[in-house]
Amino acid sequence: MDLESFRPGSGLLEPRAALRSDAPAIDLNGTWRFRLSPVAGVPDDFARPDYDDAGWHDLPVPSHWPLHGHGAPAYTNVSYPFPVDPPHVPGENPTGDYRRAFDLPEGWTGGRLRFDGAESFARVWLNGHELGFWTGSRVPAEFDAGPWLQPGRNVLAVRVHQWSAASYLEDQDMWWLPGIFRDVTLTRSTADVFVHASYADGRGTLRFDGEGTLSVPELGVAGLEPGAEITVEAEPWTAETPRLYDAVLACPGEAVHLRVGFRTISIADGVLLANGRPLLLKGVNRHEFHPRHGRAVTYETMREDVLLMKRHNVNAVRTSHYPPHPAFLDLCDELGLWVIDECDLETHGFGQVGWYGNPTDDPRYADALLDRMRRMVERDKNHPSVIMWSLGNEAGVGRNLAVMSAWTRERDPSRPLHYEGDRSCAHTDVYSRMYASHAEVEAIGRYEEEALDDPGQDARRRAMPFLQCEYAHAMGNGPGGLAEYQELFERYPRLAGGFVWEWIDHGLEHPDHEYAYGGDYGEPVHDSNFVIDGLVFPDRTPSPGLLDLKKVFEPVRFEFGDGVVRIVNGHGFRDLSHLEFVASVEVEGETVAEHRLDVPAGGGECKVPGASGPDGERWLTVRAVLARDEPWARAGHEVAWGQALLVRHPARFERPAAALVRGGSEITAGDCAFDAASGRLVRLFGIDVEGPRLDLWRPPTDNDRYGGLEGAWRGLGLHRLTHRVDAVEQGDELTVRTRVAPAATDHGIRATYRWTFDGGLRLLLDIEPTGDWSDPIPRLGVTMSLPRTFDRVTWFGMGPGEAYPDTGLAARVGRWSATIDELQTPYVQPQENGHRAEVRWADLGGFRVTGDPVFGMTARPWSNDALTRARHRPDLVADDRVHLHLDLAHQGVGTATCGPGVLPAYELRARRSTLRIRFDRT
Repeated sequence: MDLESFRPGSGLLEPRAALRSDAPAIDLNGTWRFRLSPVAGVPDDFARPDYDDAGWHDLPVPSHWPLHGHGAPAYTNVSYPFPVDPPHVPGENPTGDYRRAFDLPEGWTGGRLRFDGAESFARVWLNGHELGFWTGSRVPAEFDAGPWLQPGRNVLAVRVHQWSAASYLEDQDMWWLPGIFRDVTLTRSTADVFVHASYADGRGTLRFDGEGTLSVPELGVAGLEPGAEITVEAEPWTAETPRLYDAVLACPGEAVHLRVGFRTISIADGVLLANGRPLLLKGVNRHEFHPRHGRAVTYETMREDVLLMKRHNVNAVRTSHYPPHPAFLDLCDELGLWVIDECDLETHGFGQVGWYGNPTDDPRYADALLDRMRRMVERDKNHPSVIMWSLGNEAGVGRNLAVMSAWTRERDPSRPLHYEGDRSCAHTDVYSRMYASHAEVEAIGRYEEEALDDPGQDARRRAMPFLQCEYAHAMGNGPGGLAEYQELFERYPRLAGGFVWEWIDHGLEHPDHEYAYGGDYGEPVHDSNFVIDGLVFPDRTPSPGLLDLKKVFEPVRFEFGDGVVRIVNGHGFRDLSHLEFVASVEVEGETVAEHRLDVPAGGGECKVPGASGPDGERWLTVRAVLARDEPWARAGHEVAWGQALLVRHPARFERPAAALVRGGSEITAGDCAFDAASGRLVRLFGIDVEGPRLDLWRPPTDNDRYGGLEGAWRGLGLHRLTHRVDAVEQGDELTVRTRVAPAATDHGIRATYRWTFDGGLRLLLDIEPTGDWSDPIPRLGVTMSLPRTFDRVTWFGMGPGEAYPDTGLAARVGRWSATIDELQTPYVQPQENGHRAEVRWADLGGFRVTGDPVFGMTARPWSNDALTRARHRPDLVADDRVHLHLDLAHQGVGTATCGPGVLPAYELRARRSTLRIRFDRT
């Protein structure tokens, strides 16, 4: 049957560009009648116009039927959720039948039915006549409807099968979600055009292929004929300056409206160039996703994505791993993003069977793969934002890549070709890798990568620019190492940048879990929370990772010297005239002076305020903000910032100590008290407390889990430490000697607490490891708990958001305030979060903690154990205590969910050290 056919379709019209035409069209989106069957072999009598569908359900189109109560979603990353036996499909093959009646306007003749996306195999009938079928879920299909249209009422029927031979080409690390999920249109437009608008030497060159004549009024172009080429005085299109010119193609029976951008992409001496200048891609990978609608994404949501990207200094998108809705590319043209447009192809699951039978190397699949490539290129060929075509993702190697590449080079030689899965780069123009370590990226930048066996292929690859099509896996808390990657990209001209994986957490709204991930729908095969790996949460709230990325991608750099700040323009294609620069001086986090800097358009040095003024730690902050509204943000939007320390006033702890008094079961110091037997603090300025005591555990991050650290930590027993008191010694100070260790090992920590009271309570905690601590440890600090009445913290230190040794680039020194709930970062799968770094002091409302010189702080409404056990956000229920962690150090985060672990500089080793803090009444 056709479901197991290698053919990509039947009855299809030739692919053409997605165009805005004034030809009549009927929007067929809306409410359709729908029936779901568990198997494919049901009668097709439903396609008859007189079929009675009264017993069916209503279903919106576009949509996915599992998100409307028909079946359930399923998530896999690599594994196919069916046996790997191409081209065969399971007998259990959910099949959705759709019906839509519509009225044809009087006088209507001819027309095409256009489907922009349906997963994975769709057959179409119009008024009972079968028009054909198509595969390629995320590329458009058009059928000639004209001969079968009739005046008045018409009935369109579509049957969509979830599984087909084409499903083997669509293993793209996302939810399996069948249905008609993009637009359906009846249009009388037949136009096609390929506009070639290049830019060089300060001028634009324009020609086009197709029918009709082209006019660009703003450039004085009128009646340009096909194939004719003219040179015009045009401004170039770039992602920084997305200059578009309105054009009209006059065709028989219709006028097509285009937006033309002049730009040229080239490669010279191993460097990727745009309009003759080096191009550095500061990119993200973007799946189409909405937590309620799946891949049926609205225009408003697409625009929200692009605006968020622009506001966070992202300049590029890889459309992982399929062509997006065409409206998304319109937005990239308009607002300015460089785009790698990727073919609807991934066969990752074949890697689990040694790539045996991989469609990429199966000649029977050649037509299907070429069809997908053709439909993408023809649809998107007029977008200036599209600068590369990608053959697909994680599909191994094989002869069909050559078929796709050869056709694309002939059809559009103006854009380089991308594909990561073949290290030889035999069919590409750029060298692409994913999750290469910092060391490997540097070696490639220096042309010192490991050589290929074939000298000719090796020489060809070394002449290519390099990009990381995926890096810095943004799953959960992280990613770490962003700044180190960016420094390499900017240091070596061969490195064209990369694309962080990925834009959004694919959490589906769920009544019990808030957001669901793999396994939450009972899937027998799934990849758990690996689909929760984005820079924005499912509701598109920026994560700390996105805020860090904005800082790393800043197009302005600040270099501070003696009384001056040097402002460096990092834009590739514009100067600084669109920005204003504001300098402010803060003392202990409070602004005491602010003024604007007069910065030349090309950048340069400016004098900055001096260090005189009130006592306290003094910082200079310089901010670059938009001087006027841009299409993607309002005037005043912060683009970049830098800070410099002017004066440091360290905490002074030395004060005369007061006596400690033993009375019954307690040792008291003012209104503070310790248990006399254990030396444990039980009352702090009249507040009942528990702790502080040494703690080495943190609730594992996704990177800790997938990278193996959690297993090592649990194997060592760091989650179940025991505390033994060896001595409680009272003199001018209270000394409590303890040994902290897990059962079943000889590893331990000698922790000596030295308390003194001088109106405030001072703690010196000496830490001395014993045994062979060869692995990194999660954290080094103390934990204590307070009554839940403590609900807000004000602190002076890094903020406002969380920071770990290799993250928190967006955090700056200041005075911040937040409730305990606001301090939590709501990761979809709960994990270590909320750590505030380099805290000088923190005021909790009844007392203040001061560091000598700084400490790390986390305050939670639940314990570490509760956070470790939680699988979804609703699992976390506040208890009756505030759990306060005061840390000396933390293990870095890294990106080991998929990629390198923590860089050595950010590893935490058990070592002899001292934590110095004091508590004062407020």
